Amino acid sequence: MLEPVTVLLLTAASLLAGFIDAIAGGGGLVLLPALLVGLPITSPLPMVLGTNKLAACSGTSLALSQFVRARIVPLRTLVVPTLLAMLGSLVGARLTGALSALYLRPVMLVLLIAMLLFVLLQPRLGEHHAPKHTGRASFARVAAITLAVGFYDGFFGPGTGTLLIFLFVTLLGFDFLHASAFAKAANWGSNIAALTWFTVHGHVLWGLAVLLAAANVAGAFFGSRLALKRGNRLVRWVFVSVTTGLLVKLGWQAIQTLWGT
Repeated sequence: MLEPVTVLLLTAASLLAGFIDAIAGGGGLVLLPALLVGLPITSPLPMVLGTNKLAACSGTSLALSQFVRARIVPLRTLVVPTLLAMLGSLVGARLTGALSALYLRPVMLVLLIAMLLFVLLQPRLGEHHAPKHTGRASFARVAAITLAVGFYDGFFGPGTGTLLIFLFVTLLGFDFLHASAFAKAANWGSNIAALTWFTVHGHVLWGLAVLLAAANVAGAFFGSRLALKRGNRLVRWVFVSVTTGLLVKLGWQAIQTLWGT
């Protein structure tokens, strides 16, 4: 049993995570560390991750529905990216025992630095929706991005939504708002695949997870509405903030690893 204050703080963290994630991804920066601190130290890591995934899936579902209802992108264009992200996530999850995620951390650090500098040095990047490709060429690129990033999410995870937005903006010419909508669909797919695995193996604290899911949905509702109202400028600002936060987090973990050795 958790103390009421702890439950309240975790609920607040889930609300904030849903709000941030609905705009530019990166909600895991808030909720997952909060769960690691708030839950008993004896809690198995898969249980923590499974509880986090249920909340994340709930908020992402709401945010995605808001983007679809606002007709930012047609629903039919999101089906294949979602399915491919699910497939990639399942493959990545199955390989977590065979490969070490430690090798991905320095790669992700370099990538985050490059992403942040690229966006900051091009203030008009993602301001206008001007797709660079159409038809099969666009389909193939979207498919490749969602399959690859879905695999990354299942295998390692941090910054999945943020990475998707960056790739859609830079490689496909989307504006930040359209990129966020596509990223939500793909991230929803990869999250559902991971949640299914955790659920089948009994790694979800359902009582707490349902409460956190409700808070995450509320945060996602306000975040997606704000993104739709404020548009590209807000999404860009939150994207830069989340990327910076991810960079600090992974950098600190890398330093801790070096100290440990």
